[in-house]
Amino acid sequence: MFGIVRPCSHRLGEGLKTQWMAHLCGLCLALRGDHGQFARIVTNYDGLLISVLTEAQVERAGGARRTAGPCPLRGMRTASVAQGDGARLAAAVSLVLASAKVRDHVADGDGLLARGPVALAARRVAASWGRAGARTGSEVGFDTAVLVDAVDRQLGIETLAGPGTPLLTVTEPTESATAAAFAHTAVLAGRPANAASLAEAGRLFGRLAHLLDAVEDRETDAASGAWNPLTATGTPLTEARRLADDALHGIRLALRETAFTDGRLAHVLLAHELARSVDRNFGTSGCGHGGHGDPGADGAFGPPRQGGPYDPRQPPRPYDGRNPYAGGGGPFGGGPSFQPPGSGRRGLWAGCAAAIGLCCTCKVCCADEFEGPWSRQRREGWCGNCDCSCCDCCEACECCECCSCCDCGL
Repeated sequence: MFGIVRPCSHRLGEGLKTQWMAHLCGLCLALRGDHGQFARIVTNYDGLLISVLTEAQVERAGGARRTAGPCPLRGMRTASVAQGDGARLAAAVSLVLASAKVRDHVADGDGLLARGPVALAARRVAASWGRAGARTGSEVGFDTAVLVDAVDRQLGIETLAGPGTPLLTVTEPTESATAAAFAHTAVLAGRPANAASLAEAGRLFGRLAHLLDAVEDRETDAASGAWNPLTATGTPLTEARRLADDALHGIRLALRETAFTDGRLAHVLLAHELARSVDRNFGTSGCGHGGHGDPGADGAFGPPRQGGPYDPRQPPRPYDGRNPYAGGGGPFGGGPSFQPPGSGRRGLWAGCAAAIGLCCTCKVCCADEFEGPWSRQRREGWCGNCDCSCCDCCEACECCECCSCCDCGL
């Protein structure tokens, strides 16, 4: 699962979490139903926004949901999942963009794709996904050529970009692709008046997606010598954050101009969770205005006292491998020697069995902690690392003035 909008289930609440999972599973099953089991690997958190926006604009009809069978990722439970043209459009967009991503990695020779046989297989998969996405797109009235054109233009723009090139020139193809996809949800929902505002929301969402990907990969790209828009154009992080904050504000305004039947989930994902994604990628906890959440700030208790064993500026003392509390060598001299227990690592097959059990019971994502299948070390659940102290949605609105967006009551 990849994407920039990764909401915490603790913040969504039971009702919105159920809706969000219905769209996520609906996207996965739409990919399987139209394109086979292997296509399900392109399921992503951002793609389901297409399905969410489509459903948010229509009156809830009896055919909008269906009951899906047991799935290992749901702990072998059945569930009510979204279906219809919104899920199929999300599947088409996900396939075409995944196809482009694979082709891009093949062209760059990333990792295993630098090997000829692997690259050949990847190119065939990418071509198959591209054709499948175009076919499904045409069935729901969406021309995926706009996505392919954006990907092709992106390569040319990156080749010509250099120091001084405006960053928004580099993000433009992504903006155009997401604008077209968002706008088509209004067509599917029978709300053509919403197309302009949703196109604007999609354009700014594409800008954010490109910016956040660049920020997240900046250090890795610098180490590997890969192309990065921030480095190539000489754009500082402060300017990237300003553009991200402006895009967030623009998305909220666009949502306010869109007529939704039930826009609660769309509002939470695009107005609140997207803002949290920006904070997460920039390493801040505030809105980015007026020094709020400055990663260089010293915190509520002021700067740490210099000197002393707890000063983070002091280098760590080397460890000589001896137990300081063993055999009378510690401050409690004469105490019994302590020896750490054995690692207790599982073998290959036992670890595989444990991993299957973790997936089937959803402990990997839903448990606060789980035991690693091979290492047996305690690990946090994927949804456990969240800032749930800010679960109150109105609290999140204090600085963004978006409580009245979409009249959703949040």
